[in-house]
Parts: sequence; structure tokens; C-alpha cells
Amino acid sequence: MPLHMTKIAFRSESSATLRRWLESHIKQGEARLTTRYMPKRHEDMVGGSLYWIHTSTIVGRSPILGFMENGEGRHWIRLEPTLIAVRPVPRRAHQGWRYLEQADAPPDLDSVEADGRDNMPPRMLGELTKLGLV
Repeated sequence: MPLHMTKIAFRSESSATLRRWLESHIKQGEARLTTRYMPKRHEDMVGGSLYWIHTSTIVGRSPILGFMENGEGRHWIRLEPTLIAVRPVPRRAHQGWRYLEQADAPPDLDSVEADGRDNMPPRMLGELTKLGLV
């Protein structure tokens, strides 16, 4: 089972702007993010996904193609230039990235039964989850 990671969608105004940024890299065949440190478990993450956090909610994922040095003392996270919608799950903001085990990863939206929470505003979903109502 591949290992995943979470990362804040920094500078994205919405999921739509994140999707546009990713899709703007389709001609290159991959989108690249810079990170200071190579994850120690990077080999386990190839084939996994980077789960994007926006407004304290996981909103989507991009499959991880691999990692490589960028020649400037940093590393690239190489991603498929696509955003796959997942069931929104509240997640606190954090710096850098964090590992995410498969058991904790939210399912893709097309693989879950509709129960209404996929259409809720992220902040409302977060509050209802804190209260134990969702």
C-alpha cells in the first residue's frame, strides 16, 4: 500500500485555482513542488498521492510520480498535473508536508455514496465534525 502526504494549497484562492495551476502543467507531463527536505520515506510514496488542504479541509489529491533534486539544494515533488476530488475532511493547517497513511486517506468522490456532506461548505463541515455530528 502506498504512503501519501498532505500539503497546504499555498497561494490557492480555491480548489478551482489549484486545479488550473495543476492543469497548466499538462504539456510538461508533470507539476513540480519545491520542498527543502527529501521525505525519508519517499520511496514508499511513489504511487501514492499528495492530498491538498485548502481552508482547513482536504479537498483533493494529485498522484505522486516521484521525487528528485532540483540542483539548488532542494527537492521537487513530482505530481501528475491533475486534481482528483475527494470527500472533504477537516484537517488543520501545517507547515511543509505530513505523511498520511492509506487508512486515513479520504476516498475519491466518485467512489462514495452521496450523503450531502460533499456539498457542504468546508468550514461548516469542519464545525459539524468537531461537534461529532458528521
